Amino acid sequence: MLSNIQSLRNDLEQRKGKKMQIENTINLLIKKAREREKDLRRHEQAREIIREVGLLIQKNLQFHISGITSLALGAIFEEPYQLAAEFVQRRNKTECDLYFVRDNYRIDPLSASGGGTVDVAAFSLRIASWAMKYPRSRNTIILDEPLRFLSSEHQEKAGLMIKEVSEKLNLQFIIVTHNQILSSYADKSFYVSIDRGISKVSEHPLP
Repeated sequence: MLSNIQSLRNDLEQRKGKKMQIENTINLLIKKAREREKDLRRHEQAREIIREVGLLIQKNLQFHISGITSLALGAIFEEPYQLAAEFVQRRNKTECDLYFVRDNYRIDPLSASGGGTVDVAAFSLRIASWAMKYPRSRNTIILDEPLRFLSSEHQEKAGLMIKEVSEKLNLQFIIVTHNQILSSYADKSFYVSIDRGISKVSEHPLP
């Protein structure tokens, strides 16, 4: 009889020990769950901050890209397009769509406008891209026939525009071109010719 009572007591003590272990485990899991909940709230707050910062950056980029390009177009053409930049989500990535806008109509720059307009827009976008770099690269940009499709009637304004950009941004352009009007606005010109496969360079026009 006594042995049975002792056995029951031992069993009760074991069950008490298991109960304490289970309670400790439950308390530990509750603590971890609360920590995870706090982490989740912090992550959600951080994600919202990142989203708001991203939207602000996109707006600044839209203003910067659209503003510079529209100014360049306005400096050359009498009825210029405005450039619009729109950020969209595709394939879980943020992409930037560029449009010309006139009279509230969107126009695809590559399919619905003259090449000269696209040349000016491409030039100004390159300047905008350089200006947004941090830290900026060296203030020298090399261009190969940057305005090849721009009609002759607009070449004078284009030359003035490039010179003004160079002076205001302290930006040096090295331009390869056959355009004599454009080259007339250069601070210094070099003339290159090929004689029997050998390139010759001179500071004066070669015969």
